[in-house]
Amino acid sequence: MSVAPSVTPKTGDDGVVLSLAGAWIVAAGRALETSAASLTSAARGARNAIIDLTGIERMDTAGAWVIDRARAELAEAGVQAAYQGARPEHALLLQEAGYRPLEPPKQVRTSPLLTLVAAVGETVYTAGLDLIDIIDYLGEIVVMWSRLAAQPLRWRWTSVAHHLEIYSLRSVPIIALINFLVGAIVTQQGIFQLARFGASPYAVNLVGVLGLRELGVLMTSIMIAGRTGSAITAEIGSMNMREEIDALRVMALDPLEVLIMPRLVALAIALPILTFVADMATLAGGLIVSWVYAGMAPEVFISRLQSAIATETFLVGLIKAPFMAVMIGLIASTEGMEVRGSAESLGRCVTASVVKSIFMVIVMDGVFAMFFTAVDY
Repeated sequence: MSVAPSVTPKTGDDGVVLSLAGAWIVAAGRALETSAASLTSAARGARNAIIDLTGIERMDTAGAWVIDRARAELAEAGVQAAYQGARPEHALLLQEAGYRPLEPPKQVRTSPLLTLVAAVGETVYTAGLDLIDIIDYLGEIVVMWSRLAAQPLRWRWTSVAHHLEIYSLRSVPIIALINFLVGAIVTQQGIFQLARFGASPYAVNLVGVLGLRELGVLMTSIMIAGRTGSAITAEIGSMNMREEIDALRVMALDPLEVLIMPRLVALAIALPILTFVADMATLAGGLIVSWVYAGMAPEVFISRLQSAIATETFLVGLIKAPFMAVMIGLIASTEGMEVRGSAESLGRCVTASVVKSIFMVIVMDGVFAMFFTAVDY
């Protein structure tokens, strides 16, 4: 059985001799720290101290570190401490596992302007990488689409129908409610602002053109990016975390064909349908507000609406919808495949998916607006 570590001080002509004995090992626990503290206190006030290691039975890295820490503390207090009688293995431990003070990291001062420029550059670089990944994924999807078009039996229609129900049917209540409120707010503000010029009936033109061309598809795409895009990223990301995607590859199944294509097809079908629902809800909100707020009969509202919009006005919103659906699905799938094995990674990718999808939806809407204006459509 190992003897507990101990310190025996002796005062001599050359200073204090501290004789260490016992087992200076980590298993000694509190006794190790207590002996090190007595070693330091016994030598305080002396000019020189000799730490005699002859009586030490055992020593490990913890014991060597504690002993050398005591020597360093004595040196800081002005006591010249030296080792004596150390066996070769103990001397090696003291040399390799001895106490070394931790130096605080040096504070590097950088210019705030330089930090801002570096952050902007990093953001631009990351955006470029994301764009390359999306384009690469788009190419793979086009190849897979052509392959499945040549072999229609390989389509996973059950999965498409399942996701179509989730993305479209279950999204109808929230899409209809949001767009109804948006149509009501736009009409109310239009009536209020145009009344100053005696043109409050033109609020019907405003809600009709703006709702069908822009607001319906835009609000629906943003809602789908937040609701469905995040769900796609979370589903694929959690499968990636649990290595289910690797299992699909081991079974000679392409994750692009099994997981992503059904979701993309369902999303491309669902978004135009939801856009139509959003358009009708926007017009319904405008009709109700015009009737209640401005006293405009529904027949008058519908008559003015027919004269204000054309078929092209309605089709513009529907034309945008499939493109926005593909963009949302691409970003959501790409971010889902980037998830690594932690919950933090999953949360970060889901957040990035929603933010990037909403940003790209707005950018695409602006591009389409400029295009349709240029072609006078």
